[in-house]
Amino acid sequence: MKKPVLFALLLLLTAVGVFSCQKTSSGDPPSPNPSLDRKALLTQWADSLVKPGYQRFNDKLDILSAKTAAFTTAPTTASLVEARQAWQAAYLEWQKVELFEFGPAQSVSLRNHFNIYPTDAPGINQNISTGSYNFELATAIPQQGFPALDYLLNGVALNDAAIVQQYVASANHRRYLTDVVAKMSQTFALVYAQWNGSYRDAFINNTGTDASSSLSRAINAYSLYYERYLRAGKVGIPAGVMTGTSRPEKIEAYYLKGSLPLQLATTAHTTVQQFFNGRAGRPSLKSYLDALGAKDSRTGQLLTDILNNQFGVAFQRLNSLGPDLFPTMTARNADAVACYNEMQRAVRLIKVDMTSALGITVTYVDNDGD
Repeated sequence: MKKPVLFALLLLLTAVGVFSCQKTSSGDPPSPNPSLDRKALLTQWADSLVKPGYQRFNDKLDILSAKTAAFTTAPTTASLVEARQAWQAAYLEWQKVELFEFGPAQSVSLRNHFNIYPTDAPGINQNISTGSYNFELATAIPQQGFPALDYLLNGVALNDAAIVQQYVASANHRRYLTDVVAKMSQTFALVYAQWNGSYRDAFINNTGTDASSSLSRAINAYSLYYERYLRAGKVGIPAGVMTGTSRPEKIEAYYLKGSLPLQLATTAHTTVQQFFNGRAGRPSLKSYLDALGAKDSRTGQLLTDILNNQFGVAFQRLNSLGPDLFPTMTARNADAVACYNEMQRAVRLIKVDMTSALGITVTYVDNDGD
């Protein structure tokens, strides 16, 4: 009696197991939350932000190259003004892509070749005088890029007529200006080609969250850019937050001054917030964090709402520093420091709260004393 009962029981259990397996395999798998699809987020960044942004910047860089070539070929006041206008347009467009310092841009140290300021005017003059220089040397970092062009197009003499005469009289000045732009075009071409080649697919398929993942690298670049190059570089250092003494000569576009330094800063800040929010209905940092349910532990408010609110407050403070940042850094230094403080509140939200919610480890060290 025992054997038939045991055999029947075994058959029953086997049948239940088979039925269960068939039911599981034939049913639809659980649908993941599309807002938590990291590959979709990376694809959105690559195809709708990085590549189009680089294309627009490349177009502006081509115009800059053409206008500076026309100026060095025939230096006149008119050709100087056109070269300067092309420089301003490209510089503003640069603010929209500088935060993409990951992947190919990081590999070639794109920012070092394009926008380390204040520029080294004595070093530039020495290079022009000797006719000997190497833009790959660490000492040459502040002797190239947009800040060097600021000096070359706006600061080598007291007025436009004198600047033109300097280029008419000096072949070395003409050569240096040409070489600075050529180096920018050459370096950016390497980055642009990789994004239009194999790197795009490598980027969107690297979907993890470890330090080598695309998400980690992009988020670290984003956080570093806001903290060091926007908050500190464009506001904190010229305002003297770290030293206690205002240094207005350290503003971006120092030699042209006027409204451009603030335009560069506000364009950069707007770009940071737009990158965060993305486009309605498409994957973005905001939609990803919302899908994670990221909230402030103290208030229960959505982290994205808090951060967007802080971005808005910081931008208002920044925009109020106009129209000319140079006198503001001294005459209204308290306002500049207040702007820095509001931006610092956003830094904490990005660097601590946001990275924690994303499961991303901060891999850079900022040592400006805050």
